[in-house]
Amino acid sequence: MTSSPTEVITELADALREWLPTQRWFAGKDRAVASVRPVQAVSLVDGDPALLHAVVEVRQNGSADRYQLLVGLRSDLPEHLGHAWIGTRAELACYDATQDTELTGLLLDLIARGQTHAGLDFQHEPGVELEIALKSRPVGAEQSNTSLVYGHHYILKLFRKLVTGTNPDLTLHRALRTQQCEHIAEPLGAIQGTLDGEEVTFGMLQRFLPDAADGWAMATASVRDLMAEGDLHPDEVGGDFAGEARRLGQAVAEVHADLAAALGSGSEGRDLLDRTVDAMQRRLDAVLASVPELGAHEQGLRSAFDAARELSHPIAVQHIHGDLHLGQVLRTVLGWVLIDFEGEPAAPAAERLSLRSPLRDVAGMLRSFDYAAHQLLVGYPGGSSAEDQLTVRALEWARRNRDAFCDGYAEKAADPREHAVLLRALELDKAVYEVAYEHGNRPEWLAVPLSSIARITGS
Repeated sequence: MTSSPTEVITELADALREWLPTQRWFAGKDRAVASVRPVQAVSLVDGDPALLHAVVEVRQNGSADRYQLLVGLRSDLPEHLGHAWIGTRAELACYDATQDTELTGLLLDLIARGQTHAGLDFQHEPGVELEIALKSRPVGAEQSNTSLVYGHHYILKLFRKLVTGTNPDLTLHRALRTQQCEHIAEPLGAIQGTLDGEEVTFGMLQRFLPDAADGWAMATASVRDLMAEGDLHPDEVGGDFAGEARRLGQAVAEVHADLAAALGSGSEGRDLLDRTVDAMQRRLDAVLASVPELGAHEQGLRSAFDAARELSHPIAVQHIHGDLHLGQVLRTVLGWVLIDFEGEPAAPAAERLSLRSPLRDVAGMLRSFDYAAHQLLVGYPGGSSAEDQLTVRALEWARRNRDAFCDGYAEKAADPREHAVLLRALELDKAVYEVAYEHGNRPEWLAVPLSSIARITGS
């Protein structure tokens, strides 16, 4: 390769404009890409194949976001890597190297050796010894990032959309490790560097949990079992999830306690409530402007938000997960594990690391139980008696498991239902966020958060 890494990425800019919106982890699928330019690019492996590490700035409608890329270059692209192709330059195929097991093994080796290479700091956690020379395989279910599994031992998450500062996922995992938290996958290492003179986290290595079951898959399987039965209640169906929901509530409360012990906690009064409700109202204004279907529920939403503003008691605040739902938890033989502590993808970096009410996490999980209950109704023909019956059963499942989760949480911490007004406002705010997401990404799912808002507000 005679061109510099920066020149290679510059020459790929037009191809990247077409390729980026096709990737699951790309956040701007609903907006045209105006330009792509390299911010920095370095070579990790020279020769054929070659491996480049790059940060590109993507401009869309006046906004600019930065993404991490691993680009492979080969004179002959194997058939099994054809799906990763980005473009061609100087008769070399350029492709997404996270799919190339021959190249990505280097990342684990550099972390294991604690080396700095091409300006990137590959580090393992204190006291950790890692195996090397393991091949990786990409995890297909990732959405906002890309993860690589090495053997049955490790999983490396590569953060795609970058924010300056240490990533909250790494910060909170390290804090929880100091408390010997039982409900996380142990952090083992990281890839860090700088952007414009500020620290940035490019990746985090963790213990891989090969036999873990996905919380969303477990919950939706339980819903399917219930729907398949003609007249049984949720507690009578073999796949009843309530016991797991209760244990999950206990786990979340214990994680909250460990985060508070490691990083501190506090309490806030009127100022926090004003800021919180103002943010809810701003989000509602923005979503109303783009999703007219939400207009029928505006009055009920604003009333619920304003009711939270009138609370007089102090609000406990601490570091939290920030984007908790059933897809962010895994069930192992030893119990529930929480993953992905990055926070809400659309939230500013400063907000993700601020002290907030743990009720936000509770509200997120309650919303997820509602989603799990109603996902089988997406696309179902409306207006039929069969749909009405399935809706009743979905509501029954959701109520049972929401209560079980709160029961479990209350066994380890204060009962979240004691703060019903704030919890209701936070759940509705999350539902408004879901309306915006579904409108932009999955219009056929829009009825799920809209129907929830209608039930909660009575509209």
